[in-house]
Amino acid sequence: MTITTPKGFRAAGVAAGLKTGGGLDVALVVNDGPDATVAGVFTANRVKAAPVMWSQQVLKGGIVRAVVLNSGGANACTGPAGFQDTHATAEHLAAAINARGEDASAGEIAVCSTGLIGERLPMDKLLPGVTAAVKGLSRDGGSAAASAIMTTDTVAKNAVVHGDGWSVGGMAKGAGMLAPALATMLVVLTTDAVAGSEALDTALREATRLTFDRIDADGCMSTNDTVLLLASGASDVQPTSAELTAAVTAVCDDLARQLIDDAEGATKHIAIEVLGAASEADAVEVGRTVARNNLVKTALFGNDPNWGRILAAVGTTAAAFAPDRVDVAVNGVWVCRGGAAAEDRSKVDLSGRDVTITVHLHEGEMSATIRTTDLSHAYVHENSAYSS
Repeated sequence: MTITTPKGFRAAGVAAGLKTGGGLDVALVVNDGPDATVAGVFTANRVKAAPVMWSQQVLKGGIVRAVVLNSGGANACTGPAGFQDTHATAEHLAAAINARGEDASAGEIAVCSTGLIGERLPMDKLLPGVTAAVKGLSRDGGSAAASAIMTTDTVAKNAVVHGDGWSVGGMAKGAGMLAPALATMLVVLTTDAVAGSEALDTALREATRLTFDRIDADGCMSTNDTVLLLASGASDVQPTSAELTAAVTAVCDDLARQLIDDAEGATKHIAIEVLGAASEADAVEVGRTVARNNLVKTALFGNDPNWGRILAAVGTTAAAFAPDRVDVAVNGVWVCRGGAAAEDRSKVDLSGRDVTITVHLHEGEMSATIRTTDLSHAYVHENSAYSS
């Protein structure tokens, strides 16, 4: 149940020595067609990694035959030389694919990187790793590919949804810097449906809007975020736009939940439900503001249902609401009604990993859910020692 579940795709994951601790660190996903249509979304950070800039150019052509991904180095903030490294990686992969009697050009290859920002990639290790990955391509290579893109992740992340005679698969990495746009993540989605680039773009943008853009572990935006959706057309089935969007959204939602479940140092998986908003934008703003509030996050780490911190966070937003009408519940206990104390907060059970905060604004019919985590000692330790 991986990215190679849809027909027409092969993948591989190999160890090239990019990670100081060893392990798989170069992944390939190849689209064998007959189609090679693509859509993608990328970080909104103005500081973009070289592979992001390269892949954005590639997608303008509307065709991607392969994706090469590496962990062990982000290739971000590396200047023109870093961009040349990305170009060289695509050229090397194209040559390796063509040497096997297949057909690809560097302009049809997307590149993704993840790891520490500010350092050049060791090309003397990466390029031989790409060669080895090409040799290892198989229909069973999805699991290895998903493992090869892990950085601080503790588990590989895969998801599949089946349609009527077609399917969508996906893999993702990401455990920190989880904040829109997207997350500090690399995601490759595959489908054997027949779909043009425009249809893929519509489905992907709606899916990411409702899933990846609504996870927010720490409010930090990555330089390398990339989500790619590749279509092979190998099923010979053309789903409706609604069917395609629903399937892609379901896979993205599954992966988004896995990302937040594996967030760095997290002891709580927190869903912030905002109800009764005047607009969807208001609901998202309120949910995101609560998700990013360190006082709320530390309270939940300490198993403290401190609704005052939640209400105070809501008050910093520009959303439409009256402070004396807002209700707040924590794990189903309405600890705040009408902007004041209600049920006894001692009734709230925070002993488990899953926490639901419900904020009802009583301003309309719109709603949204933002997923986040608590702020723990382990998160501080991991990110203070990340580059050492």
